[in-house]
Amino acid sequence: MSNEVKDSQPIESPVNMYILFARFFAITAKQLEKEFGQKGLDVLAECVKTFGIERGKNIARRAAQAGKKNTLENYLDSYDMERSELFGYKNDIDSERVNQVFNRCIFASTWIDDKDEKYGRIYCEHIDPSIAKGYNKNMMCEHNHIMYDNNECTFQFYMKDNKDDN
Repeated sequence: MSNEVKDSQPIESPVNMYILFARFFAITAKQLEKEFGQKGLDVLAECVKTFGIERGKNIARRAAQAGKKNTLENYLDSYDMERSELFGYKNDIDSERVNQVFNRCIFASTWIDDKDEKYGRIYCEHIDPSIAKGYNKNMMCEHNHIMYDNNECTFQFYMKDNKDDN
């Protein structure tokens, strides 16, 4: 395979950071798998979990800086990632649960389009439960449906044992 760029190749419009992240993640996953097999992918999954926990802690800090506790009610208001039109979702929030249904996700669509779903699943299956855990040790995230299986992701966030403390 040549790295030479041919004049007849169409030039892509500027690529957004979500797509660049997804592609970088897939390249990293492929290299880890090539070099270390399943062990490399397991290490990557642990990296995603650690990244998620750190993001969750940062979301809790954002809440605290705004004078809010890291409760279920303050989770989405303090979230650290903007939601552009590249994500299609609906939130259903009550005092005990935050339910989210996504029908569009730029990460998943990039991994599907690039035929890298296998690697995208590593991120998708681990990131949100880890963010929830980092945000509040009592916060749980059930991720029952994933975009690759039925074109939607569903999340249910709640506090175990009805505790809001971290």
